[in-house]
Amino acid sequence: MGDVPALDPLSYPGRVIGEPAVLSGARVLELTASAEPMGSWRVQGADFLDAVLEQLGQPQTGKLHPVIAIGSNAAPAQLHYKLTRLALPSVVPMTPLTVSGLGIGVSAHVALNGYVANSPFADPGLSRVAQAQVVLTLLDAEQLRAVDDTELPRYRRVLLSGDEYPMVLPSGERLEAAYLYANAAGVLAGEDGKPLTPTTQPTLLAALLERSARLRELFDSPQDWVDKARADPQLRAAAKRIFVESGWVVPQDALLRNECDPATAALTYNDVSPLATGREPP
Repeated sequence: MGDVPALDPLSYPGRVIGEPAVLSGARVLELTASAEPMGSWRVQGADFLDAVLEQLGQPQTGKLHPVIAIGSNAAPAQLHYKLTRLALPSVVPMTPLTVSGLGIGVSAHVALNGYVANSPFADPGLSRVAQAQVVLTLLDAEQLRAVDDTELPRYRRVLLSGDEYPMVLPSGERLEAAYLYANAAGVLAGEDGKPLTPTTQPTLLAALLERSARLRELFDSPQDWVDKARADPQLRAAAKRIFVESGWVVPQDALLRNECDPATAALTYNDVSPLATGREPP
């Protein structure tokens, strides 16, 4: 499972999955992709995923909501922590996903736990070239509401279209759409004006401190940053203000224009997967 970034901010983003898996309580089970809908992928080389979910009292994949995870939401330990705190089942199918036209940058705000999180940015002009390796999670309705609550209003749940942002599973299946949490504050740019590339949290915070005397007035070191920032919302707001006033912020209007109303019915895997509903893949 690895460390929980919410409890150990410098460990952010935690141990992110690199292969298909199922979070099942405090365990991570191997999930083997095949040229079938995800419900027919095999868990630990034995039962079909849908059968395992039914045994665990969870909805089958076709009724779950496809949500792209970036950063700590792609780490089973963080997901387990978020869900169990709310007494929700921590059973979540997870799989790598390749998304074209999307990049992974660094948030232009400081998270509640003191770290500076990974955040997506749009690069639609290169939609067939630029690619991001992310994680697709399938959440039930209660889990989706819970994750919404941990992200809003700093992040907005948006709906990515597979036409604009082609999405491919390890099986080769293409999704027609999936949800993504886009950063309302935008992402941080480097000296060249392009979105920063994520690195380890201590390295990132050290680089930001070296770059800004104003930030060094607030924090002495990466450890001092997370200790103080998680305890003081005014310091988090001050750091965000420095990001903006330093001209480091790249807005993400292209993503935010696809914001969803959390109160409306959410799309399911059946809605977005041609294979799951018997349709021909695009």
